[in-house]
Amino acid sequence: MSKSTSSPLHWLTLLAVLCAPVLVVGQTAPILNPLSENVLRPGGQNIVPIYDGWFPNDDGSFTLCFGYFSLNTEESVDVPLGPENRIEPAAYDGSQPTHFDPVPNSKLTGKYRHYWCVFTVEVPSDFGAQDILWTLTTQGDELSVPGSLTPLYILDENYTAGRGSEAPRLSLSDGPANSQGRRGLWEGPKVVRVGEALPLTARISHPEAGTWLSWTLHQGPAAVSFSESELRVDKADGVSTSTVTFAEPGSYVIRLQAINDTERKSNPTYGFEFLCCWTNGFIKVDVVD
Repeated sequence: MSKSTSSPLHWLTLLAVLCAPVLVVGQTAPILNPLSENVLRPGGQNIVPIYDGWFPNDDGSFTLCFGYFSLNTEESVDVPLGPENRIEPAAYDGSQPTHFDPVPNSKLTGKYRHYWCVFTVEVPSDFGAQDILWTLTTQGDELSVPGSLTPLYILDENYTAGRGSEAPRLSLSDGPANSQGRRGLWEGPKVVRVGEALPLTARISHPEAGTWLSWTLHQGPAAVSFSESELRVDKADGVSTSTVTFAEPGSYVIRLQAINDTERKSNPTYGFEFLCCWTNGFIKVDVVD
């Protein structure tokens, strides 16, 4: 089994992502860049872990954001938590996805590639110059990306004055929409039976209409199906509903991302590309026979 490790990948420009080399242990020259369009294929390709940046929290702690890039245009990849999908130091392990969707083909936003900040890691105020290392093994290749509090990687959170963007406020229940930002709103666990549709509710509040929502599987032992995985809320304060159904018992986490870019309402991925501003939501679900 060959093992590879990636140089730090950053969001600053697409060029920086596309040019990041992958080095094979024991070789002195980089192999073909895995992020070239030439290696995007229906299946059998790597998932590349990506560090998106960090932001300070009001209590003095810091939040680090990680995403990923799939080189598969059709195949989803699942990697359970463990040696092939781990965060180091181990105290921060466990919030990363185990399910990795293929290259997006959005009905509402067009095609984009990078899954931005799908999970976060919170570190204390005295974390200093340490690294958070996410290691992911797919197709026999071990790829790692470090996250640190390097000033170059600092992100706007919740609001950016330069672009006039603001993250939507979110509720995943009947309560008011008051959670905002990438640290994420967590709900559950909810309990549902195999084959039974679980209702999903997302309440959105934003200064402008047009918030884009995307549901997907974050963690779990088997595939799930959504009645609607991608929706748009056409009111500044509105409610979106969907359902999710599970084919196998186990513990799952469902992820929601909500973004409303005030400059290009027709293309929320414009906001993703500038790393501000959106809100994450997570629902824990226990599925029983």
